[in-house]
Amino acid sequence: MADEKKVMFHEMELDDRILKAISQLGWPQPTLIQETAIPLLLEGKDVLMRARTGSGKTAAFAIPAIQKILNLKNTSIHQCIKALILSPSKELCGQIASVISDLTHKCAREVRCIDISSSGDTHIQKSLLSDKPDIVVATPSRALAHLKANNMRLKDDLSLLVVDEADLVFSFGYEDEIKELLSHLPKIYQAVLASATLSDDVLSLKKIVLRNPVTLKLEEPELAPASQLQHYHLFAEEDDKAAILYALLKLNLIRGKSIIFVRTVDRCYKLKLYLEQFKISSCVLNSELPAAVRCLSVDQFNRGRYQIIVASDEKALEQPDGGMLAGEEIGKKKKQKSKRRKDRESGVSRGIDFQHVSNVINFDFPLDVTSYVHRAGRTARGNNQGSVLSFVSIREKPLMEAVEDHLSKGFKGQQVLQKYEFALEEVEGFRYRSRDAWRAVTRVAVREARLKEIKQELLNCKKLQGYFEDNPTDLAALKRDKALHTVRVQPQLAHVPEYLLPAALRAEPAEPDADAPPEPKKRKQPNRTSFGSAKRHKYQARQSNPLKSFKVTNIKQTVPSTGDT
Repeated sequence: MADEKKVMFHEMELDDRILKAISQLGWPQPTLIQETAIPLLLEGKDVLMRARTGSGKTAAFAIPAIQKILNLKNTSIHQCIKALILSPSKELCGQIASVISDLTHKCAREVRCIDISSSGDTHIQKSLLSDKPDIVVATPSRALAHLKANNMRLKDDLSLLVVDEADLVFSFGYEDEIKELLSHLPKIYQAVLASATLSDDVLSLKKIVLRNPVTLKLEEPELAPASQLQHYHLFAEEDDKAAILYALLKLNLIRGKSIIFVRTVDRCYKLKLYLEQFKISSCVLNSELPAAVRCLSVDQFNRGRYQIIVASDEKALEQPDGGMLAGEEIGKKKKQKSKRRKDRESGVSRGIDFQHVSNVINFDFPLDVTSYVHRAGRTARGNNQGSVLSFVSIREKPLMEAVEDHLSKGFKGQQVLQKYEFALEEVEGFRYRSRDAWRAVTRVAVREARLKEIKQELLNCKKLQGYFEDNPTDLAALKRDKALHTVRVQPQLAHVPEYLLPAALRAEPAEPDADAPPEPKKRKQPNRTSFGSAKRHKYQARQSNPLKSFKVTNIKQTVPSTGDT
């Protein structure tokens, strides 16, 4: 039986300007979720989309939203906000706004979109909202703040509500904001929920947002197929993890852009300082820094300035210990709970479009199945290839078994996490270097590295430039603060001598070619500086030494005259 013909973009009755923008983006055909969801949304139905991360969900709701606005432009008599797109993190909001900007490239005058997710100057955002853009992208808390301040009004004219990454909305603590925000919306509007998983939070959100929805649960695994994405695991303890990572990177066994996931922000900086000692550059995605700084880090990584980015999980960020302590131990550690505040509206492992990522390395194994799925979803996006390598300690083994049991169901019982064949004894020479470098990164070094980054951001902050102009003494104090003693970089560690390399990677001496003519024998040149035999030289040396010959040379003997008696 022949397969059903795939529906192409030009067969979906889309505006020519949208089709031209899609062509410029280089999308030859819609993905499975786009092919299924776009016609349903164009018909005006409420839709719940469940598709794996990296499958094109953003375009699946952005394209029909733009098409619907273009259609309404023909009949509406006044300008108004027609679509509200909510996302749990600022990075995702910026990503969605960027996709919409690309899709409206040919109709930018007709369809305007703004992103108000950043916690910037409210007055600037108020002026942007006063122009009544067609699409507003925001986090639930920012959207609700502007609604309460009457900066935007959605009660009469809103046509479309989209909630992206719906499985994270409640876990980010937006349940109350969502319920209050719905009271500011009209009674009739089209709604879309997009999610990578159908968790209990998504089903709860579905009941309060959607009306008679069409649920699209595509018959596909949560992650890319085995032909596109390979999963590996390697049993290793703390010191071994660092040594193996150093060996893999220095021996070029890991190639291409890589994301390394750890449990806590402190471990992000510890790993960065550790790699710096071997001249391996990387950047940290710190959820405690402003959104603009985080977006800059992602942008620099996507543009290729860094090949490695170190990030941490949102769930692990909620606990200073990274979520690995047992219940009794947590009780003991409560007094030491971290006072640091991360940005609630930041997202690292989930949803962010890291471009052209070849490898995901779980330096610390994720705490649950969902985190593993979202981490692995950062690679093998679209039609690209990717791999996931997970380091597993003894304490993390139950977590790995839970992930294996869950993923094998989507792959017809086949084993998903393959054992990574790595002979640790072959790189035993790397271990002593690695151990010293890992232990050199102390808690004090991590703290001072974080302080150095915060100080640098203060100096670069445009908003503080006016303050520093009025208070030059504060700027001078900041610049003349004590030097930070981070980890000392030793230049010799950047080079890997040949004796440290495994035998299989050492350069072998070139074998002589059997067909090549034999080299002519070089004629031995006589030593022109030496005359006579070695025996003669020894004799001359012995004669010139008065202690051996008992003769004194070059002394004139005086002959007595005849007159002397």
